Amino acid sequence: MMAERLAVPKTFKLYIGGKFPRTKSGRTIRVAHRDERIIAHVGRASRDDLAAAVAAARGAQGAWANATAYLRGQIMYRMAEMLDGKHEEFTSLLASTVPGGIRRARKEVGAAVDRLVCFAGWTDKFSHVLAGCNPVAGPYDNVTVPEAVGVTAVIAPDEEPLLALVSLIAPPLCVGNTIVALGSGAHPLATCVFGEVCATSDVPPGVVNLLTGMRSELIPHIAHHRDIDAIHAANLPKSQRQVLRAGAAENIKRVTVHKLAADAWYDDNACHNPWLIEPFVEMKTTWRPVGA
Repeated sequence: MMAERLAVPKTFKLYIGGKFPRTKSGRTIRVAHRDERIIAHVGRASRDDLAAAVAAARGAQGAWANATAYLRGQIMYRMAEMLDGKHEEFTSLLASTVPGGIRRARKEVGAAVDRLVCFAGWTDKFSHVLAGCNPVAGPYDNVTVPEAVGVTAVIAPDEEPLLALVSLIAPPLCVGNTIVALGSGAHPLATCVFGEVCATSDVPPGVVNLLTGMRSELIPHIAHHRDIDAIHAANLPKSQRQVLRAGAAENIKRVTVHKLAADAWYDDNACHNPWLIEPFVEMKTTWRPVGA
C-alpha cells in the first residue's frame, strides 16, 4: 500500500528589479489556510531588501517618467490583461486565507482588473485635469504642468489585499513614479503572485517592486529612507501613521494615508478619480514670451 503523498508548500520570493530574489536574510513567513493548514511560505523582507528595492526603483524612475503617456497606458493595460488571465488563480489564493469565500474573492479580482484599466486610461488625461494656463499681466504665457514626484512607497492594508494593493499602486504609477510596495502582512499571497503579473506584462525592471514582510519592522525604515519621495498607504494604526509623519518631517517626503472600509475599495467614485493622482505629482511652472 502506497503512503499518502505529502504536499510541498510553495515558497514565494520577493519581486525586485524585475527578478524574484530570496530575502537577503533568508527569513520566511508561513501562510496558513483558513482551516489552519500551512499552504505556502513567503519572504520576510528586511531593511536590506527594502534598500535593494528602492535602489531598483530609483534606477528605473527616469526612464519611466520620460516614457510617453501612451506607452505607460499600454503597459498598465497589459498588466490588467495579465491579471485577468490569472483570475482563477488569484480567486483561489484569496479565498484560501481571506474570509468571504470564492464569490467575494472573485469580486475582488474583477475590481482590481477594472482599477488597472481605469488608471491606464488616466495616463494621457490626468495632465488635462491638473495642469493649467495661468493668467498673467504681460506678454507671456504661463503654464503649470504636473510631473512625477519620484520613488513612491506603497503600504497596503489587510482588507481587500489585492484590490487595495492595486488601488494604491496605480495612481502614482500612471504618472511616471516608480513603486516599492509592501503588501498585506495577513494575506501576502496576492502580493507575491502580482509580481508574476508585473514580470509578464512589459513593466520595465525596477518600475514596480514588491515586498512581503512585517509592517512593524519595515515602516520605520520606509519613513526614514531618504531616497523615497512619497508614501501611499491605507488603514494604518495611529502609531504607524505617527512614525511615517515623523520621518516625513525629517526628510520632506509626501505622506498620504487613506482610511477606507472594506466595501469602500469598490466605490468607483472614490477610487477612480484623478485627485488620487494629485499627491504624487509636482507642479512645474514655465514662462514663455508670446510669439516665441
